[in-house]
Order: sequence, then C-alpha cells, then structure tokens
Amino acid sequence: MEPFSAVDVIRAKRDGLRLPDDQIAWVVDAYTRGAVADEQMSALAMAIFLNGMDATETARWTEAMVSSGETLSLDVDRPTVDKHSTGGVGDKITLPLAPLVAACGAAVPQLSGRGLGHTGGTLDKLESIPGWRAQLTLPEIRAQLADVGAVVCAATEGLAPADRKLYALRDVTGTVESIPLIASSIMSKKIAEGAGALVLDVKFGSGAFMKTEPDARALAKALVDIGVAAGLRTSALLTDMSVPLGRAVGNALEVAESVEVLRGGGPSDVVDLTLALAREMLALAGLSDVDPAGVLSSGAAYETWSRMIRAQGGDPEVPLPTPTHTHLVTASESGVVSHLDAYAVGVAAWRLGAGRARKEDPVQAAAGILCHRKPGEPVAAGDTILELHTDTPEAIPAALSALDGAYAIGDSAPERRPLVLDTIRG
Repeated sequence: MEPFSAVDVIRAKRDGLRLPDDQIAWVVDAYTRGAVADEQMSALAMAIFLNGMDATETARWTEAMVSSGETLSLDVDRPTVDKHSTGGVGDKITLPLAPLVAACGAAVPQLSGRGLGHTGGTLDKLESIPGWRAQLTLPEIRAQLADVGAVVCAATEGLAPADRKLYALRDVTGTVESIPLIASSIMSKKIAEGAGALVLDVKFGSGAFMKTEPDARALAKALVDIGVAAGLRTSALLTDMSVPLGRAVGNALEVAESVEVLRGGGPSDVVDLTLALAREMLALAGLSDVDPAGVLSSGAAYETWSRMIRAQGGDPEVPLPTPTHTHLVTASESGVVSHLDAYAVGVAAWRLGAGRARKEDPVQAAAGILCHRKPGEPVAAGDTILELHTDTPEAIPAALSALDGAYAIGDSAPERRPLVLDTIRG
C-alpha cells in the first residue's frame, strides 16, 4: 500500500501549501514507477506552475529526480567541471569550450541534448562531422575523460528517468515555463552526471527561453540554489541572446565557426563568451591560475578538439557537409544594421532544415544561416545581410517569411549591449 495519496499531494499544492520532503520523495518515485498516473502528475504540475515551490521544495524535488535513476561515478584524476546553457540561436559555445577547459587541466564531462524548435542541439551539430557518434557507454566516457580530458555525448538512459517522463508531460500540459520545474529538470541531470562543479549560461532575450532579464535572473538563482543545496559548486552567467551568437546558425556551419575559434580566429562575441565561461569553470575547478586565452592562442585547445572528435569516431579533417541550395538576403538601402532578431533567425534556420518540430524529426547537417552583417556594422545597398543554406529549396519561402521584419538598417549603430550581464554565485 502506498504511504500517501496523490490526490492529497495535489490538493496541498493546489491550496498553496508547502510539500513536505517525504511527500515529494514519494510522488516523484511513484510517478516514475507508474503508481501515480499521468493525469495526476499533470494536475500536480499545473498546481506547481500556478503556486510555485520554495527553494527547499525545489531542492528536494530535484533530489528525488536524481534518486530515480543512476548517478555516474567519473573516477578521473583531474578536477571535473561541466557547463550547461539554457539555449539560444547560434549558441555553439560547448564546442570550443569543452576542449579549451580540458586543455587547461580540468576534465569536462558534457552530456548534451538535441535541438527542438528554434534552438540548436549540441549533438546535432557534432553529428554533422562524418563518423562522429553521440552514444557512449559509461566506461567509454571514463576512458575518454582520462585520456583526452573532454567528452561531449548523449546522456545515458539511466540518468534521472523521472525527469525524462515529467518533461514529456509538461510539454503537452502547458507547464513548461514553471521556474521550479525548469530548474529541477536541468539540475537533476547535471547532479546525476557526477561532475564536481557546474557553470550555467542562463540566456535572456528574443532568442532565449527566458525573454526578460528578471525572469532569467530568477531562473539562474534557482539553479544555483539547487546546486549549492546538493553540494555541487555552482555559478551562473546571465548572458544576452537578443542577437544571434556569432555569424553561423545551423549544424555544420556552427562546427566550422567553432573550429575557427579553436584555431585562434572566429567572431569576437563567441570568443569572449567562451573565455568568460572558461574562466568561471576553471575558478570552480580550482585552476584559476591558468589563463584560457593563452591556451586558446597556443593551439592546445584545437589539438584537444581533434583528439576528442577522433575518440568518438569522427574525422576532424574531413570537409563538413555543404548545402545544395543557397539564397541571399540583401540590403535594400545603405546605412548601419540597427537590429537583427535572434528568434526570427532561429525560426528561419529551423524552417530551412537545421532544427526539428518533434524529437523524432531528422535535421539537415548543412542547413542554416550565415549572418554577413550584424548590428553596428555598415552595409551598402545590395550587400548580403543573410545567406540561407538548405537541401530543400521549397523551404526557402517559409524561411523568408520568418525573416520578415527580422532586421533593420538605420543611420547609426545601436547602443552596444554587454554580452555577459552578471555572474550569480552561491
């Protein structure tokens, strides 16, 4: 016989009461094993969405989701540190960041996901490299961490199964936007992953999940509070996602741009954010005396990248996929680009084939958009602003429709916004 009633738990949260630790532990476990039905968890998720959970409840909820599955024992002789981004447009930072931090002396176990909607997925990007594989066993993860220092792969099936089940339910019940449920979903997987420290990149702006800085700040604080409560050294950077990050949006395009960064070039915003996150990761790992900028310019990070890709079956020297069709969006007048909306660019790339509407949809490796001009940059009439790539030319009109009003040309450069707004530490 079950020790609690799902209906009693639902009523308590419906009425705005705080859920006791033992009820939280029970309801998450019972839902995972099927003793609490989907319709009951749907009602509880809506009650949480409407009435929230305090920091202690959220920490206990996260702990219960971690306990629903296995936790990884990484067992490497370097300090371990991970990074998680809440997602954006052109956000390829994991690709140069993981090998850079590894080249600085830490071990980076980066268990990543796939893209959905207008935000790209790290695994989709890496799978544009011929031969690269996302699925690794725990022994393979450990061996690669010990040998290379960095691994980017899919999460194992045993990590936080309660989150996987609840995430699918939230997606169809209008409860995705709950900060306690978002925070516990992210952190349950990261805590189960077993790293010693975690840095979060919490984005805000049109291309981010959180559209406003106050909402992003609230999420960042919730994430850091959960990590601290679990004994995980945790901090979060608040970063701007109103404009696409870098110039490349799309899978193979973003890999190519990441390689540029690792070879000492690349767009300044990608380099700056990579270094900011690397410094924070190294500080939490106890390696703050290492200068990641020097390591990046030395070529050591690129060498680690090449070893990481080879270790997972890929060939870093093989040319990346190219599209069968391109389309240029040109300026109708001269001036300065004053606006480029991240969300619109992300949706257009998605419609070109770079993203998916459902988890089972395929993606095109070569699809995406190159941003030839970004806010603050001069443009002459007839110059290319955006270059669209796709293998399905019939998708171009829908992409152009998404880009209607996405950019503007003015007489002067817009006010420069800081890329990193703040750092939140526990």
